Amino acid sequence: QVQLVESGGGLVAAGGSLRLSCTASGRTFSDDYVGWFRRAPGQEREFVSVISRDGGTTDYADSVKGRFTISRDNAKNTVYLQMNSLKPEDTAVYYCAADAARRIPLSREYYEYDYWGQGTQVTVSS
Repeated sequence: QVQLVESGGGLVAAGGSLRLSCTASGRTFSDDYVGWFRRAPGQEREFVSVISRDGGTTDYADSVKGRFTISRDNAKNTVYLQMNSLKPEDTAVYYCAADAARRIPLSREYYEYDYWGQGTQVTVSS
């Protein structure tokens, strides 16, 4: 059974930092593109970032570019999202997801992802 587990969320003041982790079990994570998405209250799920299988290629939403960094450690079956200079508008539940089929390279579309974590809450106070 495939499981993705996010951790590292919490409450932080604006301008602060958090590092989210996503650890997979039940499959070899290095086979997958891995993305981060978020959903704020009352809003649609939103693409945040995605990373290639070897970590050499990444993509970011414009809203987080320059502030967030995605990385992975395939030996630990873990993907990270380092979030700096956090803003109140970054408040959301953050989800990691694995694209196992890889039909489209580094997709920003949530429906391309096959496995999802349960989410971790990030709250940024002003």
